[in-house]
Amino acid sequence: MTHTITCRQTLAVTSHRVLASDLNEHETVYGGRLLSLLDGTASISASRCARTQCVTGLVEDVDFIAPFTLQDSLCIETYVTGIGQRSLEVFAKVIGEHLNTGERFLGATAFLTFVTLEKVDLPTLLPETPEEKALCQDFSTRKATRKQKRQAKKALFKQLTLETPW
Repeated sequence: MTHTITCRQTLAVTSHRVLASDLNEHETVYGGRLLSLLDGTASISASRCARTQCVTGLVEDVDFIAPFTLQDSLCIETYVTGIGQRSLEVFAKVIGEHLNTGERFLGATAFLTFVTLEKVDLPTLLPETPEEKALCQDFSTRKATRKQKRQAKKALFKQLTLETPW
């Protein structure tokens, strides 16, 4: 029996203060650090939807829009924007705040795909806000593009060697 879940019910929000240990040589947040935070938050959204163990299958369309610096905080919002048979697409946006002024800015966005480790009856997704509706409406197109890319990558992977160059 299929049930319905809203995007809002899958929402996960985390806030982080930028620390010196998060910074790269340009005095901005290291991209790998931000990706780690995104993956952790997005995994909560996937789990809230699937209610079973999920693993990260793909991180794509990562757009670093504006840098985060030492006097900033970043707030990561994630929610499910598409559901397949065993996969879930999660949208992530990172909103920055200059803590000295209160000015907010869009720092990054991404789409992540999570896969359930076991076959479960995934719900039907119901978007409610204009943002959710716009993102969910384009899910089929993104899914078809992913499938095409996956086929092309299979051919590429066959060309890669595993010989040790060192």
